[in-house]
Amino acid sequence: MSSLEKIDYRKFIAPVIVGLIIWFAAPFRPDTLSIVAWHMFAIFVATIIGLVTKPLPLGGIALLGFVATVLTGTVPVEKAIVGFGNSSIWLIVMAFFISRGFIKTGLGRRIALIFVRAFGKKTLGLSYALSAVDLIVAPGTPSNTARAGGVMYPIIKSLAQTFKSDPADGTERKIGSFLIFTEFHANMITAAMFLTAMAGNPIVQAFAGKQGVYITWMNWFLAALVPGIISLIVIPFVIYKLYPPEQKETPDAKHWATSELAAMGKITKAETMMVIGFVAALVLWITGAMTGIDATTTGFIVIAFLLVAGVLSWNDILKETGAWNTLFWFSVLVMMAGELNVLGFIPWLSHIIGSSLHGLSWFVVLIILVIAYFYSHYFFASATAHISAMYAAFLAVALAAHVPAMLAALMLGFFGNLLASTTHYSSGPAPILFGSGYVSQGDWWRLNFILGILYIIIWVGIGSLWMKLIGLW
Repeated sequence: MSSLEKIDYRKFIAPVIVGLIIWFAAPFRPDTLSIVAWHMFAIFVATIIGLVTKPLPLGGIALLGFVATVLTGTVPVEKAIVGFGNSSIWLIVMAFFISRGFIKTGLGRRIALIFVRAFGKKTLGLSYALSAVDLIVAPGTPSNTARAGGVMYPIIKSLAQTFKSDPADGTERKIGSFLIFTEFHANMITAAMFLTAMAGNPIVQAFAGKQGVYITWMNWFLAALVPGIISLIVIPFVIYKLYPPEQKETPDAKHWATSELAAMGKITKAETMMVIGFVAALVLWITGAMTGIDATTTGFIVIAFLLVAGVLSWNDILKETGAWNTLFWFSVLVMMAGELNVLGFIPWLSHIIGSSLHGLSWFVVLIILVIAYFYSHYFFASATAHISAMYAAFLAVALAAHVPAMLAALMLGFFGNLLASTTHYSSGPAPILFGSGYVSQGDWWRLNFILGILYIIIWVGIGSLWMKLIGLW
């Protein structure tokens, strides 16, 4: 006989109470807001808090929010389900499946081992080699958690143990701590560089589109290219100086990688087909403006190819629970955020915040918004939840303050990834890498705080100038 699932009902208390307080505060709402807009706000806030407290998995919380939205008559069901057809969300789903191909075929591991063999003679060089793997694999892996946990972490852990660096015996600082922490940042930077490298990025695209700012795969990549490459060069070096490994030379890494590659054998047909599919995806994403094939259609084309080629089976598609979970809960949140905009709540909020920033230059406003967006992440345990809760409102404020539209949309989009440089619970990869035990919580917070300042300087300062140079604003 089956038993009931264990649910911590205490975690429902905060979202329910806050949601009800806001709901019944409707008589005190601003005159310019309709009661429907206010009720939508109450349900949205309760849902976001639920995503933080997690009494149920994310999909379960989204389902409760959806039911509350429809049952109260806030949004008709035929309008509420439209969110499930959002093309940006289906792009995430397709990219999850592409990511599954990398892991299933072993192609991601092979790429990592090749880079370690080629550039792993020194510890700093090894970190750059691993960062390069992230850069190559990122465009096809929207789950940066899967990229960190399924591809990179096993390689780094094996490397560390090869050099006898293990927190179990107090030798974590020998090499493991440095490699784990640089991988966390390489993962974060590469997630910010591609529209398809983190699940929250297409949500940014969808939210921006609802406010008349249309982001493509190519303009996201071009805008992120220079600050991203600078970050991939500078950040590992800064970590190397602030948090140096005890072992600076790694001559055995090449031999280890060579033996691991030998054990894998020659490249398989499945890996070859995966390479063809991935390259095709990149080419179509890059040339989308010329071919007229949008990013989501490209995702469907590549998955169809991988199925026909036998790289993936239909069971692989069905069992990719992360994709289907994302499809459900992101669809609900996009619907809610869209309704907040349509019903006038976000325009009202942006006007209120914008008025408080009246008289400031638009660049100062942009800096204030980025800093507020970044440091508020200490209160979030999910980058995607943070994006869902705050991106649309912050973008509206930026537009109201006359920040160039594409600059505002992309800069806030980039920082939806970079704000992970805060806590050990900041994003999916954080608990995986922190949980390895190689980096203490004190070091994690201290180093991330310093590096967070660097990200603001590089991406807002150099990034804005670069975007101006290439004509994006």
